[in-house]
Amino acid sequence: MPIAADAREMQGDIARLRHDLHREPEIGLHLPRTQEKVLKALDGLPYEITLGKDTTSVTAILRGGAKDGTGSGTNPAAGGANGGPQDSPGSAPAVLLRADMDGLPVQEKTGVGYASTIDGAMHACGHDLHTSMLAGAATLLAERRHQLAGDVVLMFQPGEEGFDGASYMIREGVLDAPGRRVDAAYGMHVFSSLEPHGTFCTKPGVMLSASDGLVVTVLGAGGHGSTPHSAKDPVTAAAEMVTALQVMVTRQFNMFDPVVLSVGVVHAGTKRNVIPETARIEATIRTFSDESRQKMMDAVPRLLKGIAAAHGLDVDVDYQQEYPLTITDEDETHTAENVIAGLFGESRLSRWATPLGGSEDFSRVLAEVPGTFIGLSAVPPGADHATSPFNHSPYATFDDGVLADGAALYAELAISRLAALAAQSPSPAPAAS
Repeated sequence: MPIAADAREMQGDIARLRHDLHREPEIGLHLPRTQEKVLKALDGLPYEITLGKDTTSVTAILRGGAKDGTGSGTNPAAGGANGGPQDSPGSAPAVLLRADMDGLPVQEKTGVGYASTIDGAMHACGHDLHTSMLAGAATLLAERRHQLAGDVVLMFQPGEEGFDGASYMIREGVLDAPGRRVDAAYGMHVFSSLEPHGTFCTKPGVMLSASDGLVVTVLGAGGHGSTPHSAKDPVTAAAEMVTALQVMVTRQFNMFDPVVLSVGVVHAGTKRNVIPETARIEATIRTFSDESRQKMMDAVPRLLKGIAAAHGLDVDVDYQQEYPLTITDEDETHTAENVIAGLFGESRLSRWATPLGGSEDFSRVLAEVPGTFIGLSAVPPGADHATSPFNHSPYATFDDGVLADGAALYAELAISRLAALAAQSPSPAPAAS
């Protein structure tokens, strides 16, 4: 049966897992219930499974069983696909497929029948879909093990939402899990807006912005609101800083290499007639080139310290580097586009002209190995993709109808890429007589 049709036969199972995950979202690096559900989905399949030491990550390796001598066969202790000799682990090509698993601290307001049962937590970014699609792909790949001309690494990752879970898994060896560095890596992300239902989105080069955090504490001296001259008011300086940061972006940065700075937290004081000791500002900064990112790291502290000094105040500027640019490999992106077109037709493919302002720690994987990142619109059929609530909204709704296609794409990317890698490899030398 063709892989897309086989995936559609599994749609119900994939959707049930997605609903189970959605009902119990977990946040951060430690997702014990989520890990348990993933392990249950993999139970009975021929994967070598490793659990994270510092997180609840799951790494699952499927050893290919192709008979042309390029696959690494079945479990190393069990002989080849037909019980005969096999190549040693790590001698075959390897492809990595990644899904992130964590939710967000958002109170769900979608009203769906499988809404979150955890107060203050929601799968508002669609990671429940990513996880269930990759679990579905695990079954599809296991059923086609004999076709795999190499090894597949499944990377079930916690802590994408600001916890840098990819770094933990890289440090613990996920990229070298099959016994050698993986040759290619693919990730996928669903959207509840932006594109019509079922559209796959790609972009070679810079696809997602870099993300940094800014925490500013203005240090003043408190006093009575009626006599500000006898205090050192941090609030007025903080207000000037918020405005000055926006002006700086428009005056010091090229409009064709954009920078986005959004202040999300402004906090000071306890009572209207009390001048507080401190004021705090928190902002997110998105850049689309390494040059602009470095320039912001230099310009922001200089500006804020200058404003503080002009007011006779001190300021603590904590500029936090978070996720780097997500840069996809052009060849791997073309590979993914060809697979998408082959499975679903050209009409389902959209190549973005400009990057998206979101950020991803899958960027750390792509900085180490060639690969690409693929968007998939899960906008409910009939909904207006231009006005639907976007990811991270408490009203963000993701349609189950894309699950089978996502699982099929994960699996076919691994199968076809391993075949191409094996074809490029030198033929093994004949055995000595």
